[in-house]
Amino acid sequence: MLLLILIVVAGVSLLISSAMSPGTGKTLVSALGTGTLISAVVGFGQTLITATASQKALVAPVIEESRRALQELSAEYRSLNREFFPTHVFEATTDPDPAFNRLMMADLNATRQCFFRGFSARHAAARLLLSHTERELRAVIADPRDASAISGRARYLLRREESGVDYETIQNRLHNEIWIGLVGLYLARSHCAQVDITVVSDPPLDRLEMFDDSVWLTLYSDIGGATTLYPRTLRFTEGSFMYNMERAEFLRVCNSRSGRHFQIMPDSTRQDFLALFEKITGSRLSEEQFGELEGKFHAFRREFSAVAELGG
Repeated sequence: MLLLILIVVAGVSLLISSAMSPGTGKTLVSALGTGTLISAVVGFGQTLITATASQKALVAPVIEESRRALQELSAEYRSLNREFFPTHVFEATTDPDPAFNRLMMADLNATRQCFFRGFSARHAAARLLLSHTERELRAVIADPRDASAISGRARYLLRREESGVDYETIQNRLHNEIWIGLVGLYLARSHCAQVDITVVSDPPLDRLEMFDDSVWLTLYSDIGGATTLYPRTLRFTEGSFMYNMERAEFLRVCNSRSGRHFQIMPDSTRQDFLALFEKITGSRLSEEQFGELEGKFHAFRREFSAVAELGG
């Protein structure tokens, strides 16, 4: 406002002096207008310089501090996302998801240790035979000698089966899957430095597949996916809360003194496996039965590989 008044006074003074006759009066009015104009220009410059300095001294630090706070907040949110939220969510489906299987195979091929906790380990054995690197495998599966170990999966399957399928039929099918899975693990031994097997009477319903950089949780406990063959699956990265929690729990089960632990080595013979099979299942396996189970596993592997578009 002051600058505007000075400019107006200077303009009016110069305008009046231009209309006056030469003399002392004109000189005074002209000097007043010129001085006022110079004061207005100088004042404007000082104001501009002062405003710029104030901007740098006061506003800029506030902006920088706000930017830093936002960066820290974003970093914290990213950390929380990595800690508690999955990197991938695969919804329940009736058919295998090729994208799901390609990503899991990439994690498998890049790992040195592979942990599996599930029912029969058929899929784990099939994936191992499709991989081209050697690793250590630890598997926790249901104890076929304990009826309670079968009941949870049987109830899940009953919810998605058509009417007319009885509980005993599903139980027999599940026992057969465990036998096929054991034969598959034996056949995959050449792809592993060793295969450690722990059988438990109370396996969690959800399946766990853990690699060096990720953990996959297949949620058979999710009621919403009970009518589908492949339930909802979540993938978490190494370092997340879920990864660390599941790894600690898995190792606790594998190292428990109360558990039944077995091992298959790359040089284990068929006779070694037949003896091991009897210890795990309580049933003696003949050469003919072994050949039949081997054929069933390879048929399962070929069908799974084709549907999941994994090749092999």
